[in-house]
Amino acid sequence: MVSRVRVWLNRTYAENVFFMDQLRRNPSDRAVEIHATHGDADSPVLAAADTAELEPEGLSPAGYVEYALAQCRRRGIDVFVPRLHQSAIVAHRAEFEAVGTALLAPPPEAVAVFQDKVIAYEAVQAVGVPVPPWWRVRNADELVAAVEELEEAGHKACFKPASGAGGVGFRVITRSPFSLMHLSGFPTPYVQLDLVEDALRRTDEPVDWLVMPRLEQPEVSVDCLTGPDNRVRLAIGRSKSGRRRGFTLQEQWLEPARLIAEGFGLHYLSNIQFRMFGDAPVLMDVNTRPAGGLHQLSLCGVNVPWLAVQLALGEDPGEVVPPFLGQDYTVVSGPRQLRPVSIPQQRAAEETEPLLPAVPAPAPAEPIENGAAQVLPL
Repeated sequence: MVSRVRVWLNRTYAENVFFMDQLRRNPSDRAVEIHATHGDADSPVLAAADTAELEPEGLSPAGYVEYALAQCRRRGIDVFVPRLHQSAIVAHRAEFEAVGTALLAPPPEAVAVFQDKVIAYEAVQAVGVPVPPWWRVRNADELVAAVEELEEAGHKACFKPASGAGGVGFRVITRSPFSLMHLSGFPTPYVQLDLVEDALRRTDEPVDWLVMPRLEQPEVSVDCLTGPDNRVRLAIGRSKSGRRRGFTLQEQWLEPARLIAEGFGLHYLSNIQFRMFGDAPVLMDVNTRPAGGLHQLSLCGVNVPWLAVQLALGEDPGEVVPPFLGQDYTVVSGPRQLRPVSIPQQRAAEETEPLLPAVPAPAPAEPIENGAAQVLPL
């Protein structure tokens, strides 16, 4: 009899409830039990899991590794998909393997390269992947100089943190003076250059930004499944242009993604994002984790979360070609089940009893709120 597979997702995005649904609906008909932890008692991933706990707050990366090892031992975790403190966790891969847990994450060297966008851009340029022009900015004078150089070349400037994920901190520079026009309608990412410059001159906090031209659509996120042998098993691009989304196997997107995934050893699941600079695609960002929208590849007839778990367990699926490309679609938000009662934050890592009661997993067709979405065809 084939044993169940026990998978743990730590403090992950709300949209990964669909990742969990796909693991349960795997084509191998294998029993999967999912453990989830989070810092928010109302995270839908806790409700979607078979067992769930609140994570202790205030742990250092090293302290979190000890907490994670204890979770894996106590819960009998077969595959751990780390998001929070990924770099610290993968540095202790041997210790996790010693307790019988496979890490569904790249090696520490690969994670380190892509934690800092400047280091990442320099590294991928060296292997022949095009990147946009960029400036590292730490003060007001550097910001103004970078913006002026971009504007002289006919570009609109934007900036984002040199380290970060999920578009947090992304802003587009404008020279239009602040007016009532900026207070009508919905908030936008546009911010006035004079306000940013003034804020930089008044702050004592360190700033580390990447300034670059605003890149154009389409945006294509290539989801890659790569083995520990550095060979890509699957690569599919998800395109986005306004509301419309779709899929692509065009080599102008897939070839540089494979070069990055294989060249830097982005084992298991990674997401490599491109946009247009002029008439050519350039790298925008690299995520060393599963993308929140990975489940959308189910519209192409593939269950990528399960393929990744198989690979982590040593059950190599070989090269995977999607049987078809799904039709264009859009995403809409909707309700998703939560735990019946919110509970206080967990105070200590040494608490060992489950803090959240089990609830039935939600029906697979339910959509999700909090920034995630159900996919609907156009």
